[in-house]
Amino acid sequence: MRGDRARASLSPVRGRVRQPVRDGRTLFGGLVSAVGRTDATSRNELLSVRGHSVAWLVPMLLLAAIVVADVTTNLFQIIAWTVLVPGVAAAICGVRGTAVFAVLALVVYVLADTVWKHRAETGLPGLMLVLVGGFVAVIAAAFRVSGERRMLHMRDIAETTRRTVLRALPDEFGGLEHAAVYLSADSDARVGGDFFDIQPGPYGTRVLVGDVQGKGLGAVDAAAALLGTFREAAYHEQDLALVAEHLDLRMLRHRAHTTALGEADGDRFATAVLVGFRSDMPDAVELVNFGHELPLAVGPGGVRALSVAGGLPLGMSELLPGGSLTVFRAGLAEDETLLLVTDGVTEARDPDGAFYDHQPTVARAVEADPSDTSPQRLVTVVRDGTLRHCRGRLTDDTTVFAVRRSGRPPVWP
Repeated sequence: MRGDRARASLSPVRGRVRQPVRDGRTLFGGLVSAVGRTDATSRNELLSVRGHSVAWLVPMLLLAAIVVADVTTNLFQIIAWTVLVPGVAAAICGVRGTAVFAVLALVVYVLADTVWKHRAETGLPGLMLVLVGGFVAVIAAAFRVSGERRMLHMRDIAETTRRTVLRALPDEFGGLEHAAVYLSADSDARVGGDFFDIQPGPYGTRVLVGDVQGKGLGAVDAAAALLGTFREAAYHEQDLALVAEHLDLRMLRHRAHTTALGEADGDRFATAVLVGFRSDMPDAVELVNFGHELPLAVGPGGVRALSVAGGLPLGMSELLPGGSLTVFRAGLAEDETLLLVTDGVTEARDPDGAFYDHQPTVARAVEADPSDTSPQRLVTVVRDGTLRHCRGRLTDDTTVFAVRRSGRPPVWP
């Protein structure tokens, strides 16, 4: 589940902190659709004030400086430097803006040659240089803006894919308060194989957090398949073990399908934790662990790992034919928050190669500030600690998910 090292891009999720963590929701940075963008919206966003581009100031100031320098000095011909103006505009302005500066540069050069006449060096060669330079700059700006539009369109597709796989959740859902952070190891992809969801239903509210082995579109496809099955089975099945069986069978079917297509991910699997919150168990939860990191119960009394034996990952049940999935019951007080993470947290390394000490770090934070036991604060603590430990460079997609009972009865359609 490792990939090339890349800067982590935070992504928050509703009811949790996403990377953007949303104010108590997911921190997934929203993207504006690239369709129909104008030249102005494709410019460098850093060169803007209150949403209005000021990129034009840079070539304008450069042009003014060239004119002043040419008029006030006699060292050499500076006016020919106007050819730089449309070149600079091509890098930061739109096509129309670049064309305007190409014309301005040409006009300034002609004025220097026909009106100021304080130099003998100006003339046709310099004029052709400025003319050709402006034309080339406009062409370059057109290619740059076209590339930006394609990039923005692809980012919009990635954002749509993320929203499809990791759906937005209400602030309180199924009688649970929740918060989540998704940190992508690939800041361009914005979505990977980590997945999580909450599904309320007539038999309680179920939670699923997991990590598909591998990366790329194949991992996203597998995560989407598992989440689709979870949303249906968690609602309709009374027994949590049956929900777990549906998930395992779905992974096996997905692998068979990709193998039949000739794709090279026929051995893909997923680790996950399936949690059931039942109204008749106010101080406990049901758990099925598919080879995933152990959940932590975090409360005013401290931090403890729930004693849940890890089973085989989803898609590997065929290694133990006839084996049954085991549902464990673990105590979880009303004031305790269930914290689940993927291995992007537990396997985060510092520059010296040391792993992030997840549970002790959370315990120290809670001891210093008991308010850190709330889902929103808790995911922020883990997110910040992970990024601080690895210096902001992740080798794997990372999910932090925290959930606790809200004290209100769950509602479902």
